[in-house]
Amino acid sequence: MPHSASRHLAEGPRVGIRRFTYADGAEFTARARESRELHRPWLFPPDSTEAYTAYARRLIEDPTKAGFLVCETSGGGIAGFITVNNIVEGAFLSGALGYGAFAHAAGRGLLREGLDLVVQHAFGSMRLHRLEINVQPGNAASIALARACGFRLEGFSPDFLFIDGAWRDHQRWARTAQPRRSTYS
Repeated sequence: MPHSASRHLAEGPRVGIRRFTYADGAEFTARARESRELHRPWLFPPDSTEAYTAYARRLIEDPTKAGFLVCETSGGGIAGFITVNNIVEGAFLSGALGYGAFAHAAGRGLLREGLDLVVQHAFGSMRLHRLEINVQPGNAASIALARACGFRLEGFSPDFLFIDGAWRDHQRWARTAQPRRSTYS
């Protein structure tokens, strides 16, 4: 079901971002089921009503998490999703990003536009200073998106996350609110 621009926290030329709601379950899970081939083996978004409700509850109710739906402004519905997890306040002001495009939107630049909007929102209204993306080294599309959105490779974390039955290595990509000053220029 298409959503009106008035519900968007921020809007670009083709997409807007808004928070997850419980009412999005039917569309989200249908898109997740349609996108299994695209997501595997990297990502396992909820594809049942029960799984979506539990997932959305964490994103809606847990103050250390925030979930955003990337919605096409032309009435195309939900194109993807972006989460900010492990939000830490105080001196750290940091969060870890996760994201996924749905198959009908993949390769069209919609998630990139949405990620730019979420980054702006995180560094603005959310008042975060640092965002990190952790990507499995073989996930070329996700690495390309992190790079295109201005994230820099910071390191490698062996056995970092338990995904699909095994501990998986990840690359760490990060970006801060202020442009990085080079000491070599």
